[in-house]
Amino acid sequence: MQEPFVSVVTPVYNGEKYLAECIESVLRQSYQNWEYVIVNNCSTDNSLNIALTFADKDKRIRVLSNSKHVSVIENYNIALSHISRQSKYCKIVSADDWIYQECLSKMVKLAKAHPSVGIVGSYQISGSEVKWKGLPCDADVIAGRDVCRASFFDKLLVSGNQTSSLYLSDLILNNIPFFPHLWPYADTSAFFKYLQYYDYGFVHEILSIERIHDEQVSTKAHNLGMGSIAILDVLLQYGPLYLSETEIEMLKGNILREHWRWLGGCLLKLSGLEFWRFQISRLRDLGCPLPWSKVIRGAADEIVDEMRNPKVAFKKLLVVLKNTFR
Repeated sequence: MQEPFVSVVTPVYNGEKYLAECIESVLRQSYQNWEYVIVNNCSTDNSLNIALTFADKDKRIRVLSNSKHVSVIENYNIALSHISRQSKYCKIVSADDWIYQECLSKMVKLAKAHPSVGIVGSYQISGSEVKWKGLPCDADVIAGRDVCRASFFDKLLVSGNQTSSLYLSDLILNNIPFFPHLWPYADTSAFFKYLQYYDYGFVHEILSIERIHDEQVSTKAHNLGMGSIAILDVLLQYGPLYLSETEIEMLKGNILREHWRWLGGCLLKLSGLEFWRFQISRLRDLGCPLPWSKVIRGAADEIVDEMRNPKVAFKKLLVVLKNTFR
């Protein structure tokens, strides 16, 4: 009980398939000085009963229910608003993920040893991939400004997601709502928003598992092609904190050129109406109306590249036709 008090948070909506395993992974932690807040977002399945069953057995678990259904990120913000003011650190564990037994212990140990750290990251298994690699193995604490600049310039994907990260509780309690918008990449935006004030810590070990499934928010975001748009949005919103105007304009141009070319490929893949509506609307919101001439040029460039390997191109065409007419 001499160790810092940690708030663990799980927002859940219709998560009965994985929720019990998620909760059990928290209960198995070698680090035991914690509270556990589970916020049910008006689930229509057995999620609430699963959470209440565990709460009946362990008084460190508090189960709360929203009075109305809200968006995913809004539910994360609601859950974070309920953490104890006595907690030193906060660990989110998404309802369809789970954490290894030493997760809290190792992340808290690093944060405790370095009071300047506001966010701690770690490696994470996602499908067959280990995510958030990129920092040198001897870099366990990096100045926030340095890691953010490197993320912009070197496409350094170390910002992590909710389950792979540990947050300083004061950072959350002094910034409610914690996540700055409701888009699925709100965790990345929070990384850039808050590291202007803090250092970034990183545990070079796999400490969590991210489940990949069709209902996952990140899967839906991927299907809409939100990746490049998220990078552009973060650059425009938080770039001025770390970059000069010249650097921002250069990076913006690079992002858009790559995005127009990628959209050309999407045109050839016959991406659906929902995809194009999202792209047109979101790009307009960011002040970058979609230039169809550049997208068509990107499609032409894609065709030229594909024709260099006709067999591969034909196989891709069959996949497109199969997905279109299934």
